[in-house]
Amino acid sequence: MRYLIAFGLFWYDFVVGDDWSIAVGVVAAIAVAALLVNAGMNAFWLVPLAVAGLLAASLWRVSGSEG
Repeated sequence: MRYLIAFGLFWYDFVVGDDWSIAVGVVAAIAVAALLVNAGMNAFWLVPLAVAGLLAASLWRVSGSEG
């Protein structure tokens, strides 16, 4: 059981890391892209754009808090 818990904690730390909002944003972007593709749209551009936006927002948030 200890190995299973350690395995789960590893994946949580690997996926979420230090900023849970980026992980949630990426999952949301993938879900929206899947919905758009299911509706017949070509949404290949959505996930890279969302990741770039999430990265920029995260960097802005960190740089703004340090003065």
